[in-house]
Amino acid sequence: MTAPALTSHLAANYHPLPVVLASGEGSWMTDVAGTRYLDLLAGYSALNFGHRHPALVAAAHAQLDRLTLTSRAFDHDLLEAFANRLARLVGMDLVLPMNTGAEAVETAIKAARKWGYDVKGVAPEQATIVVADGNFHGRTTTIISFSTDDDARRGFGPYTPGFRVVPYGDAAALAEAVDETTVAVLLEPIQGEGGVIIPPADYLPAVRALCDERDVLLVLDEIQSGLGRTGTTLAADLVGVRPDLVTLGKALGGGIVPVSAVVGRHDVLGVLTAGTHGSTFGGNPLACAVGLAVVAQLETGEHQRRAAELGTHLRARLDALVADGSLVATRTAGLWAGIDLAPERGTGRALSERLLARRVLVKDTHGQTVRLAPPLTIAQDDLDWGLDQLVDALH
Repeated sequence: MTAPALTSHLAANYHPLPVVLASGEGSWMTDVAGTRYLDLLAGYSALNFGHRHPALVAAAHAQLDRLTLTSRAFDHDLLEAFANRLARLVGMDLVLPMNTGAEAVETAIKAARKWGYDVKGVAPEQATIVVADGNFHGRTTTIISFSTDDDARRGFGPYTPGFRVVPYGDAAALAEAVDETTVAVLLEPIQGEGGVIIPPADYLPAVRALCDERDVLLVLDEIQSGLGRTGTTLAADLVGVRPDLVTLGKALGGGIVPVSAVVGRHDVLGVLTAGTHGSTFGGNPLACAVGLAVVAQLETGEHQRRAAELGTHLRARLDALVADGSLVATRTAGLWAGIDLAPERGTGRALSERLLARRVLVKDTHGQTVRLAPPLTIAQDDLDWGLDQLVDALH
């Protein structure tokens, strides 16, 4: 069989919008032809502080002149400081730094299983973890084993056992799935990839109470929802819930380098000892320099407050589009929204392309839904201009 002629040497695992970007600053990006676009996606929340935030870029530049990698065979002068300040920011004990969000989730799964065997006393090889349908925790082999997204899962078996999938937002169904083998419940407090799906306000508190009652860990994936996006440091803060482990990523690297971490209780992460888990690049000096600068941005609470205030404005404008029939539904949490289109207004992809033509960058998900996640630093005038283009694109 003759191979098809190649027009590109790039593997086609994404379907990007037809724009080639060359530079960015703040909430704006410029393509190779010099056209400027308003970024209302912010790298799926990796760019919470916008493109090339001066303090984050300065921290990266300064570190590039000193030290970029030691491996974890040696300590470096920023590692403890990064762990201490990140733990303090989220109010937890220990930090295990990694690189990508999927790595952080894999790390949390390993830690939960080890805790289950060493501390809870689950029989060897029998640990189970309860997860929710509609989840998105990454695309590694283990993670897609409990995905309900056919595109992510189909064709990649055999799948990793040990997971039970229950309906998202249904605490009763979750309770029925927990038994003596259950070591953890792994959830997104808000399902970002699913379209900014927000569970009932009493859901996470009920899950927290269940986990306490059954001696089960609550692991929250805040890779998209965390670090200011929802108007709070963690989305779980909105309902007063404290997880046993939380995974962080995306915004932790400031849109400059991949940085992720699992933050949690001492008695849980403490089950991992030398040789049981690791990463050559996890917690590298450059990552820690940028991560420390990100933590410094969040320690003041300014970005969280701004996300909450602009989020109220965003919600009011989107609610008006639901009221006039332009949208079927909208869901907002801080400066984060999922908007649903009626089929007669086209698909989410089509709306994204219409907005691209109006110099606004967004991304669709699951057919009729588009996500909005502007940088937390966006000016209100820019946000309103982008929403004006959304109104125009819907009519």
